[in-house]
Formats: sequence, C-alpha cells, structure tokens
Amino acid sequence: MITVKEYRGHIRNHVQLCDILGIESNLGREEREARILTAAYEKWGCDMAHHLHGMYAFALYDDKADELICIRDRFGTKPFYYYITKDSKILYGTMIRTIMEQEGFEKELDVDMLQIYMSLTYPAGERTFFKGVKKLMPGCCLVWKNGEYKINRYWKPEFKPDNSRTLEQWADEIHSTVELMMQEVKTDEETAESFLSGGVDSSYVLAMSDVKVANSCGYDEERFDESVLAKQTAELLGRECRKCNITPQAYFDIVPYVMYNMELPLGDASAIAFALGCIETAKSTKLCYSGEGADEFFGGYNMYRNAERYGDNLPTFYVGNTNIMKEDEKQRILKSYNPDVLPINLAKQIYEETQGLDPLSKMSAVDIQIWLEGDIYLNVDKMSEAAGLEIRMPLTDLRVFDIASRMPSKFKVDQEQNKVAFRTAASKVIPDEIAFRKKLGFVVPIRIWLADDRYNSDVKAKFSSDMAAKFFNLDEINAIFDDYINGNSDNWRKVWTIYTFLVWYEEYFVKR
Repeated sequence: MITVKEYRGHIRNHVQLCDILGIESNLGREEREARILTAAYEKWGCDMAHHLHGMYAFALYDDKADELICIRDRFGTKPFYYYITKDSKILYGTMIRTIMEQEGFEKELDVDMLQIYMSLTYPAGERTFFKGVKKLMPGCCLVWKNGEYKINRYWKPEFKPDNSRTLEQWADEIHSTVELMMQEVKTDEETAESFLSGGVDSSYVLAMSDVKVANSCGYDEERFDESVLAKQTAELLGRECRKCNITPQAYFDIVPYVMYNMELPLGDASAIAFALGCIETAKSTKLCYSGEGADEFFGGYNMYRNAERYGDNLPTFYVGNTNIMKEDEKQRILKSYNPDVLPINLAKQIYEETQGLDPLSKMSAVDIQIWLEGDIYLNVDKMSEAAGLEIRMPLTDLRVFDIASRMPSKFKVDQEQNKVAFRTAASKVIPDEIAFRKKLGFVVPIRIWLADDRYNSDVKAKFSSDMAAKFFNLDEINAIFDDYINGNSDNWRKVWTIYTFLVWYEEYFVKR
C-alpha cells in the first residue's frame, strides 16, 4: 500500500492524470491529488515526477517495499527538508518547524552558512542555517530504506537553441502555452485574484485570466510606488485594482513575523513588502496568481544584457542575482570564517553542465537553480502559507521553460530590451506601453527608511548587541552602518542583510 505522508502543492495537469490513472475527476481536490500521487507511484515509481506538472513537494511510504519516497518539483516552488538523527532515523517535511518538533532533532546553528548569506542575501544550496537540516533540491527524488538514503536528480534545466524560427513564431508558441497554463491553473469552481505590479509578467497573467480583482503594493514615496502603474493596467484591462499601502512603521514592525515564518533568514527587502501584501490579499481571497519565473526563463533582468561581455569570466564570479559582499570584507566582519565555504562553489556543477553554451544560457541556468529556489520561491511559499493564502504561478511550468530552453538568446535580450520574445507574446493582449515597459523590479523605499531614526532603532540596538558580537566584529558592522547613514546609500543592502540574520537568529535561538 502507498500512503501519502506529506504533501503541499497543486497538480496542474490533474484532468489528464485522472484519465490516465483511472481516477474519478469529480473528487474534491485533497482526495483527488492524494489518489493521483499514490496511483502515479504505483504506475511509474519514482519516474512519476516526469508526468506531473505544477507546484509540489511530497513524501510517500511504500509499506510493501518499506521505502520512503520524497520528491520535489523541477523548479523547487515548494520546499522539502530532511534531517538524519543520531540514531539513524529520518525526519522530514515541507516545514523546518515540523522537523524541529520531532524526537531526535537537535537544534544547532550552521555558522558557515553566514558566509553564503552575507554575499547572496539568501540561504542558497542544499544546506540550511540549522546544522543537519538539508533541502531536497529541485528536480530530485530521495529514497530512504534500511536507515540509508539515495538521491536521484531526475531533472535539470538544459538549453538546446533552435535557430530555425522567427521572433513571431516564438511569441506565438509562448502565447499558446500561456493560454494552456491559464486553463489548468484553476478549476471552474475556484475563484482567484492576482498580484499586479507595473511589469509585463503580472500584467500578462492578469490579461490572460478571468480574474476580476488585482492586488498591488504601494508607498507614499511616489518614485517607488508602482501601484499607480498597476492601477492604470488594471483599468485598461477592465479589472478592479486594490492597493496595499505600506508605511515604514508597518514594514519594520513585521520583520520578526517574516523571519520567523520564513524559517530561514532572507535579506531580500521585497520579502517584507510581499508579506504585507499577502496578509492584505488573504482578507478577500484564498487563491491568488503571481508572475514568477519568466525573468529567469526568458532573460528578464537588465544584467542579462551584459552576458556576452562577461563571457568566459562568468564561472569566476556569477553565482546568481545578488552578490553584495566579497570574501575580504567577510573576513573582516565575521568572527568565524571558513575559506572553503565560497558562494561560487554552489555554481561549479552548473558551469560544468553548461559548457559550450552561450553566456546568457549559463546565467539563466544558475539563476533558475540557485536564485529562484533560494530566494524567490522560498519567499512566495513561506509568506503565502503564513497568511493563509495559496499562490499559483502560471508562468513557472516545464512547458513554459521548454520554450525558453529552445529559444536563442538573441530573442531574449538585445541592446535595447530584455525578454524580447516574451514581451512580444504579451503584446497580443496588453498594450505595447505595458508589454515593453522598462523593468523596474519590486522596489522598496528601504534605502531611505533605514537611515531614518524614527525606524532604525532596533537595527542600531542589534548592531551593538551581545548577540551580534557572537558572529560579527561590532566595529566593522557599525562602520558599514555609519558609512550608510553618512551618505553611502549602496551600503543599505549590507546593513539589511546583517540585520535580517540577527532578527532571525533571535527568533529561533534566543526567544525559543
């Protein structure tokens, strides 16, 4: 008998799977997806992952074989963790706190992870900040039997450019595939809302959906406030748009809530705003769409236009979207420094696997496997879960990535524009001024707020605390903070990354 021991997610192609596996399609979602998982394993074994589309992480127990089978989706949209106890038992789950509550768990900080965090601002790779707690990485299947486990990597992103097609042909394929995604992303009985920024991704998802209400985040500081663009987009598409206005006080007040529910520290300043947006949106719906995935698949970041210039140097420095501290600076700041723990090591295997590809494809491969999993999807999953909101990401799908994997880089970025083919596809249903609008990112006025004495008192206190002195040379981190206050606004990321770690550490190792 196959039993579902742990599951979080949404199986997108459930209609086809029910037909193939002989499952009644009119079952409730929970029962339907449980039956899909057990029947799929009985039919395909661990190869079942090749047949599932959607967002998922789960554990199955096969009592006949006495095996535990744990699988995480290709892109890592849902987390999965495991821990081996001293008496050789496996603890596992989609939440670290679930593992912490089980017999045999011993809480200890993995201090080496600070070196990764101080550069990347997120917990990248297999290790976590809890010693012994590991992530099952995206596209992997873990089988536990007789006190031992084996991990099989069933999928990895591969790029095989096809130069035989035109820009319009690529745009047409993107558009028809997004149409399919929007048919699968929910059932007719479900009602959803959508997150909306001023960018093309969320605008495209909204335009292709039957959503009547969009949700945006905004600020009193006009130059950071994308909600104005979001409202204009919603009006053009005939939809209502609600705004969650984020004040600096609300932003700083919720940081401990975010770090606790994130379970791992995250120095991405947009995560705090996103948490507030999730809480507000959950007041009116329990299901919401979001547009993650397209940037990494189709060349959406402005830095991708520098890919050719980086060329052969990429494996020496590029480990993802952020890299805010070099090794010499970390050696000065940290009380404990391990020269063998280098962020670039996380990408070595990816560069080996992408030898011979063009620089943009290499950057995409790195960001899909490191940045998306470690930052973007962690944030979306944890903050939505904490708010009681389910988020589905129509653009994060193997069938969407399949197009990007075959598309030559010249249709992703050029000298003037990023995400060229994707924007061309979106322009079929949204005006050009939206489809080809310059990428802004999810901007937050934290660079201003962090210098304001009305809001940074906790930052100052933590930077001079005994808790901080366990990990940092206080003179060094306060010099960074003072330099920021005195006008070097680029230092705000360093300040924020140190601060969020300290807030997280206090939540998990001081208060509890």
